[in-house]
Amino acid sequence: MINTETNKKEKREPRGKRGDFPKREQEGAMTVVNVARTAKVVKGGKRFGFRALVVVGNGSGKVGAAIGKANQVQLAINKAESHARKHMITFPVVNETIPHETIGKFGASSVWMQPAAPGSGVIAGAGARAVFEAGGIKNILSKSLGSTNACNLVYATLEALKTLKSRAAVEALKGKNTPVPAAAETAPAEVKGA
Repeated sequence: MINTETNKKEKREPRGKRGDFPKREQEGAMTVVNVARTAKVVKGGKRFGFRALVVVGNGSGKVGAAIGKANQVQLAINKAESHARKHMITFPVVNETIPHETIGKFGASSVWMQPAAPGSGVIAGAGARAVFEAGGIKNILSKSLGSTNACNLVYATLEALKTLKSRAAVEALKGKNTPVPAAAETAPAEVKGA
């Protein structure tokens, strides 16, 4: 009895090349937004699977979302989490809210969002709320327009966050903060008729 327990413990420890690498700590929080059971009709009956929608973020302007599919719920969640961490987006956060109003569209879903005053909280539906909380937004007003499909709402929220621009980025695009070249200031003015 004792030998079998010690053998099991030895098997659990990683060996070889995997044992040489330390486990990587995952940064940020993960939220499972939706889990759905799917069915495929085959000759012997039905084969069931699972689809999981997961949102991950670091709480300071970086967020990602993905769907994972597998025959077990935990495997689907793990797949979705790893895919979401590989495809995270960054967006500007100003005073724990977004810098300006925007609308994101994905499929038949649209999400409208607007900055809110401090203390307002996150006013949003389930899918959008998970994205905002993972990204570190504490005050925001949002409304879902069109389809209420959870997957499309999450992706529409991400599309809206992609369009956000900070004030510095907009001024740089307009050329407001670019200094005037020194040669243009010191050039002598041309005299007409001379």
